Amino acid sequence: MAGYIRALRWRGGFQAFKRSCHAQKTRLLWLSQDQNCFQCRALSSTPACRNRYEEVFRRSIEQPDDFWAEAAEKLVWHKKWDQVLDNSNPPFTRWFVGGELNTCYNAVDRHVKSGRGDQAAIIHDSPVTASVAHITYKQLQEKVSLLAGVLRKHGVQKGDRVLIYMPMIPEAVIAMLACARLGAIHSLVFGGFASKELATRVNHAEPKVVISANCGVEPTRVVPYKPMLDGAIDLSEFKPSSCIIFNRPHFDPAPLKAGRDFCWEEEMAGSSLVDCVPVSATDPIYLLYTSGTTGMPKAVVRPSGGYAVVLHWTMSNVYGMNPGDVWWAASDLGWVVGHSYIAYAPLLHGNTSVLFEGKPVGTPDPGTFFRVIRDHNVKGMFTAPTALRAIRAEDPEGKFAKKYLPTDSFKVLFVAGEHCDHETMDWTKNLLQTPVLDNWWQTETGWPITSTCYGLDMDLNPPSGVTGKPVPGWNVKVFNAAGKEAEVEELGEIYVKLPLPPSFSTLWKADERFKETYFTQKPGYYATMDSGVRDEHGYICVMSRSDDVINVAGHRMSAGALEEAILECGDVVEAAVVGVPDKLKGMVPLGLCVIKHDCITSHEEMVKNVIEAVRKSVGPVAAFKKALIVPKLPKTRSGKVARNTLAAMAAGKPFQIPVAIEDVTAYDYLEASFQRAGYQPAEATNRDKFYPRKH
Repeated sequence: MAGYIRALRWRGGFQAFKRSCHAQKTRLLWLSQDQNCFQCRALSSTPACRNRYEEVFRRSIEQPDDFWAEAAEKLVWHKKWDQVLDNSNPPFTRWFVGGELNTCYNAVDRHVKSGRGDQAAIIHDSPVTASVAHITYKQLQEKVSLLAGVLRKHGVQKGDRVLIYMPMIPEAVIAMLACARLGAIHSLVFGGFASKELATRVNHAEPKVVISANCGVEPTRVVPYKPMLDGAIDLSEFKPSSCIIFNRPHFDPAPLKAGRDFCWEEEMAGSSLVDCVPVSATDPIYLLYTSGTTGMPKAVVRPSGGYAVVLHWTMSNVYGMNPGDVWWAASDLGWVVGHSYIAYAPLLHGNTSVLFEGKPVGTPDPGTFFRVIRDHNVKGMFTAPTALRAIRAEDPEGKFAKKYLPTDSFKVLFVAGEHCDHETMDWTKNLLQTPVLDNWWQTETGWPITSTCYGLDMDLNPPSGVTGKPVPGWNVKVFNAAGKEAEVEELGEIYVKLPLPPSFSTLWKADERFKETYFTQKPGYYATMDSGVRDEHGYICVMSRSDDVINVAGHRMSAGALEEAILECGDVVEAAVVGVPDKLKGMVPLGLCVIKHDCITSHEEMVKNVIEAVRKSVGPVAAFKKALIVPKLPKTRSGKVARNTLAAMAAGKPFQIPVAIEDVTAYDYLEASFQRAGYQPAEATNRDKFYPRKH
């Protein structure tokens, strides 16, 4: 039946609410300006969620044992579990206790045995080397098995750690799977990490073997890896016994240190095939260091059994993929997205996974993503909003993209990693003519907490600005500053009620830190440390990290909401808002804006437009009176803006540049912009030591 929807203090003001009305096929009836309240009538009799989602979600929360046991039956187990869920020692929840399996067998051998051996498992598309390679499941099985034999020859056994330091090449995935085949625990770090940060991880993980390559290839340079690896081992107190070095063809081979370093090709030529080793479902499959790790390392421990079960489940239920479909997660293997949705999930599910070695722009142009989609018949894709913003900034009319569109194969694009503004979302939808769906998760969780679940028949046109509804398994709650469950549309901190679904079991060598970091803020709940709101239909909108909430004279402002308002200005393609000290209000927001390359409006006029847009959308309570036009923002390889460093910089406080920042020169440009605006920016304490300044 047609009905009424009422929204109080709608996030983003009247324009945002009007857009949502349009998206939900509703008609605006009246507006009370003094109350900022709106009412609309539904034009369609279609319910908000004409899908299976509600029932599936209910079962996952009320009957988690039965729910995940059913999902686990889709995999091959060496020994079936004795107990699905053991929550006797929270928050150290254990799943599939007593069960044994091998993730590599389920991701590779199982498909060869079932007749998928000739299907492509990995497509390596590398515009930086002008090459494309296809690896079938049968070929992958042989390569992984031989490398497992190499590792075994060098003493690697079940439970040993292996550190992987490689670029975006198939050999990195082969190394991950070879470790899993033996029951070894891999720790894959970004290729190109500086020696000091790499040494920190070597010391902490204590790997018996390191697997690396001679170099990585960037659009404008070749990055030698071996000197950085050698430097890291020199700095580290712990010394790995062996290093296996893959020399990429057509590039200078890495010098090998006698007795420690071994050539990948030579070792593989002399190796023999190795069978999969069953491991306990609660044994770790890998360690993954959280982004920006400095000082005391923080490595997430991922349990083998639960991880394999949930990743296999998500590929069909969340992302809507069928076995055999081509899937592309445009991320880096060093991030959790790369671990979960380049390597393990698509292979566990029998998909073809695209491994992309390039950039959204500059390799060679902003049409690259769309070429990959067309060339490889990609059905579903995952990327970060920052990649889409970069494409939009260079190709606002989509001229490069349209050369490869439309494509019959492509059905859906998922975005995550940061808040996706509606301007970027709408631009991408109009270009692709497919759903573009936001989802939200974290390094710790390993898979989405909220999403519009494509495979559960959810409405593929959710309200603007949301990251979806809680994915089955995640009992998400929003609590306000008073510690009570927040009202509809009230900004609060996001928690997940225990027990957590299969996700992460602890932090490596830090059980107490695990409890203190995530579970002490509100007993019985996991603290996501993100802030957001829940709307009346149960959708979650993640606005910002909790420490990005700006307190303006007692009013808590979400940085994400202010950034959304700034992006209402059509010439602004990226924005970051941070709090800066103010004698009267304690803290006031400062906007940092990147504008289109072809923008002809003066910077002074753009600043006026930005301030006016925020006042119209959020109101004067935001006290938004300062904005700067900057050439670029410092972002990690996953696309997240390092807002805490920007806030410290503007306030003149010492800070450290996160090790995962992709382009450190952004800080040089920001320093100059801050100085011109009258600020006295601080310099990073690690600026010259790790990233020599370019003159």
